[in-house]
Amino acid sequence: MTGVTAGSLDAWMTTQLVGVEAALDAWVTDAAVPDLGWGAPTGLTQAMRYAVLDGGKRLRPLLTLAAYEALVPTPGASGKSAAMRAACAVELIHAYSLVHDDMPCMDNDVLRRGKPTVHVKFGEAGALLAGDALQALAFELLTPDDGSVPLPVQGRLCGVLARAAGSTGMAGGQAIDLASVGHTLDEPALRHMHQLKTGALLHASVMLGAICGQAPEPVMHALSDYGHAIGLAFQVVDDVLDVISDSAALGKTAGKDADNDKPTYVSLLGLEASQRLAKELLTRAEAALQASGLANTSALAGLASLVVQRSH
Repeated sequence: MTGVTAGSLDAWMTTQLVGVEAALDAWVTDAAVPDLGWGAPTGLTQAMRYAVLDGGKRLRPLLTLAAYEALVPTPGASGKSAAMRAACAVELIHAYSLVHDDMPCMDNDVLRRGKPTVHVKFGEAGALLAGDALQALAFELLTPDDGSVPLPVQGRLCGVLARAAGSTGMAGGQAIDLASVGHTLDEPALRHMHQLKTGALLHASVMLGAICGQAPEPVMHALSDYGHAIGLAFQVVDDVLDVISDSAALGKTAGKDADNDKPTYVSLLGLEASQRLAKELLTRAEAALQASGLANTSALAGLASLVVQRSH
């Protein structure tokens, strides 16, 4: 694989993250809406920015940009603009889901990304509205009226992101998770839950980049296989880290799954078997990249390794 080498992955990530942070800072704002003459209420914008900025691994936007650059190694300004919009859109969906998941009616958590959760800082109503607004803003970013993203591409991007976030994706997985508290799931049922709750949005992150890069169908299938593998691997590793890490390292409350009697890979398979499964999924992801025939997949490969080898 050529492109971003193992030694330069950190430099590539740093460059991409600077761009992502700048874009999020510019787009999550209370600037006036031109047709109306007023913008978002300041308090709502503050809660939205608190939920999104200054924290998080930004794995999802990195996956979008890495998939795009695997297809377009030397992107032009217009193409990279569409990919950056897609990268930020998927991060906004992720951020909104965390805001809502942390609320008392869901997981009732008080710590996220090393700081108080949004409902602790802004109240439950403020958190609910901030999550709603972040979700809507994600689709605003994908549908600019300046011609920078062609209408057919807008439609495909919105469809992929909506399905990944909705009842057959992330929201559906969260519903299964809540309904499964105190119950024992077999491995297929647990895998299905995680593929929806966590895997769907990670998979969509890759697909968004592939769409922006105009991937041909065989490449799209290979990248889809890669996305499914790392999507499940991420949650398997999350289950492992919930057991072996402390809250300071995770940036969120450790041990909460066990305390809440939630089904996890560790509770079902055990710690060592879960760690082996994560490595097997990494191997599947690497094989999918090889099958894609793309030359510039080392950033995607590096991100897959980070998913499995991360400590928080």
